[in-house]
Amino acid sequence: MSAACLAQRVDSLRGFLVVGNMDFSKYRKQDIEEKLKRAKFRPMTLMVTGVTGAGKSTTLNVIFQHDVAKIGNGVEPETMRLGEYRLNDAFRVWDTPGLGDGVMNDQRHKKKIVYLLNTKYQSAERNTYGLIDMVLVIIEGSNRDMGSTYTLLNDVIVPNIQGDRVLVAINQADVAMKGRHWDKKTKQPDTVLLNFLEEQVSSIQRRVKEATGMLIPKPIYYSAEYGYHLKELFDFIVDHMPNNRREL
Repeated sequence: MSAACLAQRVDSLRGFLVVGNMDFSKYRKQDIEEKLKRAKFRPMTLMVTGVTGAGKSTTLNVIFQHDVAKIGNGVEPETMRLGEYRLNDAFRVWDTPGLGDGVMNDQRHKKKIVYLLNTKYQSAERNTYGLIDMVLVIIEGSNRDMGSTYTLLNDVIVPNIQGDRVLVAINQADVAMKGRHWDKKTKQPDTVLLNFLEEQVSSIQRRVKEATGMLIPKPIYYSAEYGYHLKELFDFIVDHMPNNRREL
């Protein structure tokens, strides 16, 4: 294995190691089961999307505790097709291609995401529902490509799923201020960066409302690379699970 590949492998696992070998397949499993029992469906299916470079693959690799998604080198995106991953029998995730990879590729990626959002299944009672129950849109901490994020929300997400099933999370909290005020020893933000991140999530919530007309829950910030706030990210998803199947 080359030095570059080894370094990339270490980066992909670093967050998992920092989290303390937390087993997300068991974490809050009972809460998920109870929510699904009340909602009368299972499993809960989450679609994860965002712009290229936002860290979707790293996030999934840490939560699933192994390489379920390839990680790009910052230039070439690795998630080029749809992929399904099961955390357990009650929770599964669909990974999607990232936007911001050129006009032609973006058009192809949008079609794949729209197709997935409109994929249907029939219940035992022969009622038709949407395969995807929720969407998690991951934004990069530097806000480098918010234009593509708003395009994704406006053109793809908002027209194809109810707003109360959409969550936004900010990854790469460690680079939100170009790496300043991130304590590399404790792998946490200092007070200055914390205040900046809190302002950022309020700003993004407001800007998404202005750009799309959709009021989203206050986003959460985290760092998949360093394992910071990953438990809070998972709590964020579980706490906002829908109370019923998604009708189409």
